[in-house]
Amino acid sequence: METKYIFVTGGVVSSLGKGIISSSLACLLKARGFRVTIQKFDPYINIDPGTLNPYEHGECYVTVDGHEADLDLGHYERFTNIQTTRANNVTTGRIYKSVIEKERRGDYLGKTVQIIPHITDEIKRNVMALGKTGNFDFVITEIGGVVGDIESLPFLEAVRQLRWELEDNCLCLHLTYVPYISAAKELKTKPTQHSVKQLQQLGIQPDVLVLRTEHDIPAAMRRKIALFCNVAPDAVIQSIDARSIYDVPVLMHEQHLDEIVMRKVGLEPKGQPDMNPWKEFLTKMRTADKKVRIGLVGKYVELQDAYKSINEALFQAATYAGHVLDLQYIHSERVTPENVDAQLRDLDGVIIAPGFGQRGIEGKFTALKWCREHDVPTFGICLGMQCMVIEFARNVLGLAEANSTEMQPHTPYNVIDLMEEQKSISNMGGTMRLGAYDCDLLPGSRAAKAYGKTRVSERHRHRFEFNNDFRARFEEAGMKCVGENPATHLVEVVELPDHRWFIGTQYHPEYSSTVLSPSPLFMDFVRSAIEYGEERREHNK
Repeated sequence: METKYIFVTGGVVSSLGKGIISSSLACLLKARGFRVTIQKFDPYINIDPGTLNPYEHGECYVTVDGHEADLDLGHYERFTNIQTTRANNVTTGRIYKSVIEKERRGDYLGKTVQIIPHITDEIKRNVMALGKTGNFDFVITEIGGVVGDIESLPFLEAVRQLRWELEDNCLCLHLTYVPYISAAKELKTKPTQHSVKQLQQLGIQPDVLVLRTEHDIPAAMRRKIALFCNVAPDAVIQSIDARSIYDVPVLMHEQHLDEIVMRKVGLEPKGQPDMNPWKEFLTKMRTADKKVRIGLVGKYVELQDAYKSINEALFQAATYAGHVLDLQYIHSERVTPENVDAQLRDLDGVIIAPGFGQRGIEGKFTALKWCREHDVPTFGICLGMQCMVIEFARNVLGLAEANSTEMQPHTPYNVIDLMEEQKSISNMGGTMRLGAYDCDLLPGSRAAKAYGKTRVSERHRHRFEFNNDFRARFEEAGMKCVGENPATHLVEVVELPDHRWFIGTQYHPEYSSTVLSPSPLFMDFVRSAIEYGEERREHNK
């Protein structure tokens, strides 16, 4: 079959959940046997989100091929169990950079380079790139931002052009907001009407409307919206607040979103999507009746999206273990030797979060020392693993001035040091060790047992690394280097074998955790936390 293109746009306000709706639709189409991929087009000028502060845009997600991407790509992977790549996330910055490079090479033969056709042609080329591979039946393209944003105009113009060029192989789904005025006890449709009118003024007529709402929208109101927006009444559906984002695919199917989309692109739906594994996960989620309390120690805890993939990996692991995740956010800047016991003693497990820079680092050392001494299940990720190494060096090896050269360039004990290939790099964007690399795990180690194998591939995002000059001293003192890159021998995993669960990974296992394929390491960590919690509560009776 010819590739079908679905464009997802948003109106009224941001953060309505275009990524979740796109992912849910992809999940349903994949469950029907179609080959599906999703891509995100972001209207900001940054080349990628790798240099953005997490407070600005949430976490920076990393694809297997080493691209720093928008966090929505994490949703795409978690919902579809399909890996994304550089081609799945494009920014305005990437588009303009490509066009300017072509102009410098003389590709435009001296013509005046303009938004139309040159910028829009480049956008269209990127939209079509995945479809032209022949690997996909559906390509879903999410347009970031909101209709009316000046930054989004070139993308929407490209969509308008593609609607004509692709004819019946193209569809536009518009996600908009229906607010509830509590004082009047009324839902209001005008914002949606105005949003669709704006889209129509740009030459795009939506085929499907998805209405985000906190309250059920009556059928009569949906018919009114359909009438005013020139959309078929059966193509107006609601996306009401759900208990979990993982409920959304099922809620969308109950309103026939997948069937509506298929008919709009000329495909007759047959049978039902195979959602049994997904529904089994939801059943576990709904029937869980015990809590597991995990503390996440980091410096961006005010914004939960800063650790989105970790949050979801923990949620998935807890659900499969039959527990409700009780995630406690602990600001590393506020952890001190005086209050650490009060902050951590009621936790079943502790995650030391990734990050960069000096801020909050001493709080992580304090938390790690307490966790190590009290034998609490502890998981350090990226900088969290490096903090494990530094804390151990200071308090077990007796190297009081041990540090990372990131924090203290002239430390006499550089147990964490800049990778050799990073020392000549001046540009910060896209230059870290990025993407998936192999890791060989020591047979018999806790990490190897968790994975059930000794060769794994996980994604990285870092510049600094364990200094192998100190490896023998660490291992003699009890911290074992149980995972290393087979090509470079860089240390990837450390653990304390004499502790119940104390593991640090230089890589980010949370990036590869999905609903149907949860991370084995997170699963093992959560199981250990549950066991510890039960022992602790039994002891305290």
